[in-house]
Amino acid sequence: MTDVTNAPSLPLALPEDHPGFSDPSYLSRRTTIAEAASRYRSGDAIPEVDYTPEEDDVWRSVSSQLAGKHREHACREYLRGADRLTLPTDRVPQLREVDERVRALTGFRIEPVPGLVPTRTFYGALAERRFLSTQYVRHHSVPFYTPEPDIVHEIIGHANGLASPVLADLYECAGRASLRAESDDALELFSRVFWFTLEFGVVWEEGELRTYGAGLLSSFGEIDAYPEATIRPWPASGGPWADMGRQRYDITAYQPVLFAADSFEQVVTDLTRFFDTFDEQTYRSLAGEELP
Repeated sequence: MTDVTNAPSLPLALPEDHPGFSDPSYLSRRTTIAEAASRYRSGDAIPEVDYTPEEDDVWRSVSSQLAGKHREHACREYLRGADRLTLPTDRVPQLREVDERVRALTGFRIEPVPGLVPTRTFYGALAERRFLSTQYVRHHSVPFYTPEPDIVHEIIGHANGLASPVLADLYECAGRASLRAESDDALELFSRVFWFTLEFGVVWEEGELRTYGAGLLSSFGEIDAYPEATIRPWPASGGPWADMGRQRYDITAYQPVLFAADSFEQVVTDLTRFFDTFDEQTYRSLAGEELP
């Protein structure tokens, strides 16, 4: 069995600007959930979390609000995946049940981790059709905001997409591409392309701007705000992917720049080609100059 975890220091320490920083009950809760996940090894039974009524309330509120926004903003392929997965709306789903359903639909595994894992670990798991997911719930005081990936982001944003065979294949292609990024600079360029596509990608459908990016689809505020971003054209087939690779992003703010494809079919065709051919030589030809 492969050890995919990167256990944080326990007891848990959060940055001072985190909503749960001064809440000892929340810190204790996060530590308990992280400890269970840190003992998990790929292939084990996924540990269940006895979610509290307060945590179920957060899920119920956020998932209900996002469902309405998805009908307005999500691309058709993501909506197909969500329809196939049929997440519960009244409680936080157990990772075990999500894993079983997604695995039956597309062969992707959903596996628990206690918190953020190294970049290469996260992307490398995708190459094996494994998605590494947290299990904790964001702080109840700000249910529509999280400064870090929580189970709302992982499951509503990513797992719904992984229930689509088309999107699941893109995630696997991305994972394989990351394994060919031998240098840190190449991995950084790859990561930025991943960020502006599978995390924050947008696409034109029937004249309307829609999204397939998990970061947008799981963000209550940003899913309304993204049409106001500067929308740059999708790289032409075989074209300047370096535009994405050079574009900075800030995980703590709404994205001011996004890249829109003319169709979801273009996303699949061009992004698959990019991931399938990405390696150190591709990085050198795209970078041209040192990334900012």
